[in-house]
Amino acid sequence: MGDSRSQSSTYDGPVRVSTRGDYACRALLSLALHADTSGPTSVRDIAERTGLPQPYLEQILLALKGAGLVRSKRGVGGGYVLAKAPADIKLSEIISAVDGPITVGDFGQPHQDGSCDHEGQCVLLAIWDIAGQHMREHLDTYTLEAIARAATGAGEWPSATFHLHSH
Repeated sequence: MGDSRSQSSTYDGPVRVSTRGDYACRALLSLALHADTSGPTSVRDIAERTGLPQPYLEQILLALKGAGLVRSKRGVGGGYVLAKAPADIKLSEIISAVDGPITVGDFGQPHQDGSCDHEGQCVLLAIWDIAGQHMREHLDTYTLEAIARAATGAGEWPSATFHLHSH
């Protein structure tokens, strides 16, 4: 079955992962790619390997530590290590750790706080909610291990699977 989408129906709007979320994913991917090295990795080394600004990276790593995704060691030879196996860390967890819940916008929920008081608004809120759920479910399918394998050529490259709705 072919792809029935046309170019004019593609939406390239603000449904996106933040810079902070992207940087968090890049930092943890770097740790996963170098997990076989002994000991923690310094923020400086992570910044050099990923091309990310070190001061911003330090803030992100603190948030990831608070979420239980990395552990840190202070002092000489200190740095960060993954707190769990790469196979146990989902992309959605990383994004949520630094950005909060994965949604397509801050629109509220249908049938709450007067959200259905205006013409047609309720059905749109339901659609935005479903879109956020699809995004969360999609990001749940990627583990840090699978991403690291793809990055090194040892695993399957991500590909798009589109859900066509005709309701």
